[in-house]
Amino acid sequence: MGQLIDGKALAAKMREQMTAQVAELTAKGVTPGLAVVLVGEDPASRVYVSMKEKACAATGIFSDEHKLPAETTQDELLALIDKLNNDERIDGILVQLPLPDHIDEDCILNAISPLKDVDGFHPFNVGCLATGNPTFRSCTPYGVMKMLESIDCDLNGKEVVVVGRSNIVGKPVALMCLAENATVTICHSRTTDLPGHVGRADVVIAAVGRPEMIKGEWIKPGAVVIDVGINRVGDKKLVGDVEFEAAEKRASYITPVPGGVGPMTITMLLFNTVHSAMQRASR
Repeated sequence: MGQLIDGKALAAKMREQMTAQVAELTAKGVTPGLAVVLVGEDPASRVYVSMKEKACAATGIFSDEHKLPAETTQDELLALIDKLNNDERIDGILVQLPLPDHIDEDCILNAISPLKDVDGFHPFNVGCLATGNPTFRSCTPYGVMKMLESIDCDLNGKEVVVVGRSNIVGKPVALMCLAENATVTICHSRTTDLPGHVGRADVVIAAVGRPEMIKGEWIKPGAVVIDVGINRVGDKKLVGDVEFEAAEKRASYITPVPGGVGPMTITMLLFNTVHSAMQRASR
């Protein structure tokens, strides 16, 4: 029976450490600042932004909130980002996605200064990750790496299979594992013999967004399973991308859904913001 990797507990431990770091920085006259921009009334985005604001308040980070109407133009949003890029109080800028259809998401994300891109989505920061010189790392994959670190999972020489090739999770987490000397395979919708690939993996990272797509019987005995997926089935039940009950019987470690990777995403956003503030303090 696999041991659970408790994302809530790890996130709480990291936030406690960050609270102390923020207090030290503030005492030196540098209060970490995160600007959060929300355009429109998407219910899920509003909930997520509210969670980020509460997390900032709990750790002492200055949260600069900008809640804009759905009819905000692209030029108006670009003007706000330019203002935030030049605001010395702000160490990180987060534009909540998705944006309204009339706004080009790539254009907006590319306008954020790479020095304040705490989401790790700017092409400059993605390029730095790809070339082995990481700056700001995308929050969810970075959280996955912290979870592996928390169980002393040494990736050196290990077979890692990533199921999912998104720019937000699949590709960056593959690069992060590669940097730790893992042998990495990225699987996706066109992959043949997915069970065979998963069955060879020492570490499985599931980020495909399909409920229980990865069957427990595929998991190699003793493998580590990180389930990034969170899917609603029916009215209330949340499940991951992995068939949890069957996989738990074969894995050495496994993340639950919910309570696994989820809490780490916002935690790593705060982590990147505090890191950015440390860089500002050293300049």
